[in-house]
Amino acid sequence: MATYRSASVLLSSDGTRTPGTAALFAEPARRGGIPPWAGDFRPANSAGNGPKNAVGKTFTLELPNGSTGKVVVQSLKTGKGGVVLALMGEDAPPF
Repeated sequence: MATYRSASVLLSSDGTRTPGTAALFAEPARRGGIPPWAGDFRPANSAGNGPKNAVGKTFTLELPNGSTGKVVVQSLKTGKGGVVLALMGEDAPPF
């Protein structure tokens, strides 16, 4: 299982950029297919609670090396540590 954790940016279709930290993982591909991947995104303190009404919407996740991947926000959790968006990747993992 590949893993990745680093600063990243969540980019919405209207061009809004939300900085934060992504913690991603990918599982081995089954029968030559694209490996499934998912993870969490924590908006930076300066970004507030992140994108509004994000659950169910598709975003582009941009990593520091310039690679990108399409993600769908599965859920939003709010707790003591702040806001966490659960992500599900749509294409090949960008990491």
